[in-house]
Amino acid sequence: MRTRLKELRARDGLNQTELAKRAKVSRQTISLIEREEFIPSLLIAVRIAVIFNEAIEDIFLFDKEELE
Repeated sequence: MRTRLKELRARDGLNQTELAKRAKVSRQTISLIEREEFIPSLLIAVRIAVIFNEAIEDIFLFDKEELE
């Protein structure tokens, strides 16, 4: 899974700590997601999508092979 999280944070002027507070997760969780070392739960993904006003599938990108 690839993610646009870092790009979206930069666009909206948020640091990891601010995003973590809004998403109700730890800063470390945001860091792990950005480094593509952790796939968030559906609940966390929805919270993040709402924060950025983006569709989940436009933030978290899967290769076709990952979905088969």
